[in-house]
Amino acid sequence: MLKNRVGRALALGVLLCIAWANRPSANEEFPFGRELLLDTLPMKGSKRIPGIEIDADGIAAIDLWCNTMQGRAVVSADAITISTGEKTARSCAPERTQADDDLAAALTQVTHWRWEGDSLVMNGPKELRFRLHTN
Repeated sequence: MLKNRVGRALALGVLLCIAWANRPSANEEFPFGRELLLDTLPMKGSKRIPGIEIDADGIAAIDLWCNTMQGRAVVSADAITISTGEKTARSCAPERTQADDDLAAALTQVTHWRWEGDSLVMNGPKELRFRLHTN
């Protein structure tokens, strides 16, 4: 009788371990409502790093190298589509203005996303790698 109980307890323990190991990790879900920073260094003479935050309802707040913009995002499984609105009209150095335009264009061309370690990678013609903002 004791062997049966021990055997059942071990079997239950093994099943719980398997279920725990196969649970979805937080990194498999899209991080709605979390600020994502582009995985890059700031441009010379600035501390600013571009970022994006996408709410569950699809509203996207996008910080570029100099300006900001609002957008919409549709996330379904591993697919993502981002559309952007007008940029703010801050006066910027020409290289930052060009970097803003390049990043906005790259965001509108992403089609898929995935977690790669601690980085959220958005794929399109140009791969964009983001990390969760931790402050």
